[in-house]
Amino acid sequence: MEGLLTNIGGNMAALMIASTSQGVVVLRSEDHGSWEQTAHGLKDWQIMEVAVSPLAPGRLYAGTRGDGVWLSNDYGQTWAKPNYGKPGPGKVQCLTVHPEDPDMVYAGGEPIDTYVTKDAGRNWQRLESVWEMPTIATIDYPVSTVEPHVRDITLDPKDPRKISLALQVGFMLRSDDEGCTWRLQDRNIDSDVHTIVIDPQDTGTLYIATGGHDARLGTAPGRALYKSSDSGDSWQPIALEFEKEYSVPLTMHPRKSSVLYSAVAHGNPGSWQRPTGAESSMIRSTDGGESWHELQDGLAEASKDFPQAIIVDQTNPDQLYMGTRRGQVFTSGNGGESWSKQDVQLQSIQDLKVVQI
Repeated sequence: MEGLLTNIGGNMAALMIASTSQGVVVLRSEDHGSWEQTAHGLKDWQIMEVAVSPLAPGRLYAGTRGDGVWLSNDYGQTWAKPNYGKPGPGKVQCLTVHPEDPDMVYAGGEPIDTYVTKDAGRNWQRLESVWEMPTIATIDYPVSTVEPHVRDITLDPKDPRKISLALQVGFMLRSDDEGCTWRLQDRNIDSDVHTIVIDPQDTGTLYIATGGHDARLGTAPGRALYKSSDSGDSWQPIALEFEKEYSVPLTMHPRKSSVLYSAVAHGNPGSWQRPTGAESSMIRSTDGGESWHELQDGLAEASKDFPQAIIVDQTNPDQLYMGTRRGQVFTSGNGGESWSKQDVQLQSIQDLKVVQI
């Protein structure tokens, strides 16, 4: 979830692009408060993430869980598969666009694989170096419907040759040479890493959200969230104010890197069929993760659900958007102090993006 793009300002309309369990849904708003569906593509596929580049307006990359990466050049109105008939990723779990080159995209796969394209998806190169790490072949995830996979790919904003991979129950991999070589980062963190966020001002400071796999086993020092001050070589647990040990979304304020938003829940999604659901909490830190507090106003209905994606507007950071696993959308106009449920009901939301048009 790092790289969420918003750029809403002036009198321009906004498009909300939702990655769902049944395709990509595009919603349009003139006032950021009422939304009208304008497109619904790739309906046959679960879409794990849609990636957007600010350098290529209208261009969207959609990662399908089974049919690789699809491309739209008209804000999701139509889609095509650029590498049709050629080798490339299959089950895609995450996508990241290079910050300086909209044609260069990284794709994380299931099972664990990493691909890169330098021509907007027409040709893909598999980074064989990932499987040269001896730990990769030993990763085992005891869930029949999901294989170990690359959950997030994050590029250092000051030096995009430095790449961090979040691995489902495989900790993290770090490369300083654009994926030629890697090193394992597994010191004092949960192995089930979901999301990586890098402080753009101090790129040695990283934050991660985890699934709490080792926390539930009693073998990790923290619960859901961790912070590193040495580029991921070691970690300290944060958000220990909360007993909840599962997280996915992790978003940083675009102007104040000390302000972060996340959500935590009890247990993993397989346990959320209980009457109390996920028992989730939306949380915020204003001091670089040292302390956290819960955001509750307007979110009582969301506590059984889980906030899968949180967006902070890049030009108006008081404007926030949140999408849930059950397909609900909430917005806040005051930095998360209070929230309003939108008249939108989608299939299960995996990711959100909002762009200006």
